[in-house]
Amino acid sequence: QVQLVESGGGLVQAGGSLRLSCAASFSNYAMAWFRQAPGKEREFVGRISASGTLTDYADSVKGRFTISRDNAKNTVYLQMNGLKPEDTAVYYCAARRAWAVDDYLAWGQGTQVTVSS
Repeated sequence: QVQLVESGGGLVQAGGSLRLSCAASFSNYAMAWFRQAPGKEREFVGRISASGTLTDYADSVKGRFTISRDNAKNTVYLQMNGLKPEDTAVYYCAARRAWAVDDYLAWGQGTQVTVSS
């Protein structure tokens, strides 16, 4: 059974930082982060290759968010700096079939991030 579990969400003031974690029951997959704010569509945040060498980010978070991974722990991280109220959303991690293939094999349950002004 494939499992992904997000953690690390919470309440933070604008300009603050949070680090989200995604623990997987498997390794060697490219991973991605998404978010969904109330009343809005799901938004792509960023992705990371299986080795951790390659990353890619949405323009809305580029320069503020960083994705990394520790394959020994089967864990992917989303470091969020300079948070803004518009970053408030439920954040989800997902496993990609491959770096160049836009196909998601598994999703986590999500973790809430709330940024106050």
